[in-house]
Amino acid sequence: MALSTLPYLPPELASTGRAVPVLVDADKTLRVKVIDSCGLACTFCHNEGTPVTVDNKTRTPGSFTDAGRSGRVSIYLNTNGAGFVATAVPADERFSVMLRTMKLALGIEEVHFTGGEPSLHPRLVDLVALAVAEGLQVGITSNGEHFAGQAADCAKAGLDRVNFSVFGTTPEELASIQGGRYANPKLAERKISALHESIEACMAHGVKASANIVVPGPAHVERVERLLERHSPNLTVRLLKSLADGPASIEAIMTVIERAGGEPICHRVTAASANWRTDYRLGDGRVMSFKQLRALRLPRTCAGCRFNNATDCEEGYYGVRVYRDTDALWQGGVCLQRMDLCQSLNEFVGSAVRTEILALRENEYRNLVAQYGS
Repeated sequence: MALSTLPYLPPELASTGRAVPVLVDADKTLRVKVIDSCGLACTFCHNEGTPVTVDNKTRTPGSFTDAGRSGRVSIYLNTNGAGFVATAVPADERFSVMLRTMKLALGIEEVHFTGGEPSLHPRLVDLVALAVAEGLQVGITSNGEHFAGQAADCAKAGLDRVNFSVFGTTPEELASIQGGRYANPKLAERKISALHESIEACMAHGVKASANIVVPGPAHVERVERLLERHSPNLTVRLLKSLADGPASIEAIMTVIERAGGEPICHRVTAASANWRTDYRLGDGRVMSFKQLRALRLPRTCAGCRFNNATDCEEGYYGVRVYRDTDALWQGGVCLQRMDLCQSLNEFVGSAVRTEILALRENEYRNLVAQYGS
């Protein structure tokens, strides 16, 4: 199939020609939900598709709630068919065996820890060391609430990078998107201070750091600029389009980039993942990325899905995720909005879905390289 006929190719890539180079890679990343606990209650959290554990410990599939006492949410829970509650990943040989299994099944080269909040895992450093011992690059997505005190040990264990999620740069901003008792500016102020300490500790110990910040519209431009002023140019900033705000979000992001003197240096597109972005060099030398999603689908698995349209499918096929359920089983998943597609790892590695993922990765990579070069 010629690349120009692929429906999920971002039009921005096709329209720029060779003026801005396109860098192509293939998704060989495994995302592992290492813990469900979190010290925030963001009103837009997808919680990796699983029910909030603390609110659903005694509940069974079909009775999971998204209105528990914690104030936390899992926004797809009412429609995604989740069939299990997640528990903390064990930092022992069971974790190592799972990683070896997925290396053999999918050729993964990187593992990315998600949550909940990974820095709340009591043995985060050990998880990093175990993954590094398996020859994998390790990344973490964190809100920064507890990472500062673990930065040095994680760096020694071989942690490659941390993607910090920034949900507010003032206490009022952060409190406004929190549920329950977390909608408190004084508490939010402490959370923001912890985030900044974590970012600085990360960079001080030689771990690559980036800040991911969603920009819904013009009112949020100054929020990004405050972040740029607060941290050194060694912090990479990734601006994410708000799915709910569309054109207004894009316009605001371009305003940020233009006001910072940004010049595009490359597009990055990942075969077999909806993830793609454009990197800009700012006037102060910092790299800022505009990260977006393309409408990628698994050809067979997604074909008959009720969400498979331009409106309802919010993430597309982003990659493979692994969870540990409360029955001590590993679960492999491919979609936050279709958690009913999850399978035990034994089923997953022998499934048609695994074969489909490998074929998509190979075909997409070959087509993208043919169009843009490697």
